[in-house]
Amino acid sequence: MYFVASVRELQELNPFIIVGCGGGGEKFANFSGIESAGFIDDNKQKQGKTFCGNIISSDLHNLVEKTNACSVAIMLPIGAEGSALKYAVQAIDLGLNVVSSFRSLPLHRNQSLLEFAKSKNVQVKEISPRLDVVKSVMGAAPTTCTEVLPKLDYKPETPVVFVGGTSQECGKRTTTRMLGKTAQEQGLNAGVISTDEMGLEQPVDLNFRAGSLSVMDVASAVMGSIKYLEEEKNPDIIFVEGQSSLTERGNPHPRGLSAAILVGAQPDATIVCHRFNHPYRYPVGISQEIKAIEAMEPTKVVGISLNLRNFTEDKSRADLFAECEKKYMLPTADIFQGGASILLDAITEYIGIGDVEK
Repeated sequence: MYFVASVRELQELNPFIIVGCGGGGEKFANFSGIESAGFIDDNKQKQGKTFCGNIISSDLHNLVEKTNACSVAIMLPIGAEGSALKYAVQAIDLGLNVVSSFRSLPLHRNQSLLEFAKSKNVQVKEISPRLDVVKSVMGAAPTTCTEVLPKLDYKPETPVVFVGGTSQECGKRTTTRMLGKTAQEQGLNAGVISTDEMGLEQPVDLNFRAGSLSVMDVASAVMGSIKYLEEEKNPDIIFVEGQSSLTERGNPHPRGLSAAILVGAQPDATIVCHRFNHPYRYPVGISQEIKAIEAMEPTKVVGISLNLRNFTEDKSRADLFAECEKKYMLPTADIFQGGASILLDAITEYIGIGDVEK
């Protein structure tokens, strides 16, 4: 058993029966020189349909008898570990080689499977995660793939509000909680999801540190949190705290995290937070963040939450808010000075609580 690091190594195992009729299966079939003898998928809605020039089957044994396949390529998503092992064992038992890209369940670690393959005189190979390349470039790398959560695709039934911002430490955590608290005070059954390591303050229903996850897992974690809240709390509205920013310069690393939370939240409405004269962050600006958010997700920024901690300009608060509202054409408020009510009014007016079609 060894990692496959080139298409040439795969070509030596032609033809293939490919398990998994999704993005992974199509990508494998499109590798240069790969011969596809057939496709299998457990999804009954896919079976019998044409995929990459072949009819999708449900029975590996039957497909082996009808084709000249020498190998099986298992291209299943994370969350389908049981099916992956099932097909690997079936393929080996039928005398076929096995190739997998199953990053969350490395087949090379299954000693019993390797011994079984050896007894049948077939090969078991895994497409390399190429962490060796990362280590050679960066000097460090995880020992295994860090993507572990099932690929969840869940559409919320409850109106969702995403609280984003122009930088880190600009007021997203506080704004999210104050919106949740104000919504509860106004009689709404509000759900609050925190995504940072400081999610200790109330109100909050769920807190997980999104930065502790692979970015590939963050969207699923957010969707799963929303689904959980809907089942446990049946909320009228859900507020999701964002992290970092889509546009901030000087610290680009968390920007992908911000995007993943936004994608997972699938928000109906969004609030953007901004901190003036930030002492150690480099925000690009409110306009750029609004454009980035609305370009990435079909949501609408409906209000701005201003953090005045470092505001030093010689103008009144009233003039500042009036200036921002005129410039951005959005309600603008200080969350500590009645701003939560102003922003919540903008949210409920836009989404129409109790009259939302998802």
